[in-house]
Amino acid sequence: MPNRELVEIPMTTLDFYRYEKDGLVFYEFDARECTPPEPMVNTINALKFIKDEKDRLVGCFFHEPFPLFERVAPFFEHESKELENGDFIITFRKK
Repeated sequence: MPNRELVEIPMTTLDFYRYEKDGLVFYEFDARECTPPEPMVNTINALKFIKDEKDRLVGCFFHEPFPLFERVAPFFEHESKELENGDFIITFRKK
């Protein structure tokens, strides 16, 4: 696992971690314990840190956040991976 550092992202309520891997910069968070609309609000505020094709936002969710996907679709692509326990890892990148 790469060296992760805790970063402050304004207007968020979750811990976000930054690390670099394979020439990419990742911002990672866990929203599984949140209730709506907290996962969406945190994700939208964190997406402001995704400035170019080398940046990624990775979130862990207890379900696939389809309303969030629709809201950010004009600006960001996403990749969903379902885990064995039914949670999802969602990776966002700028279009």
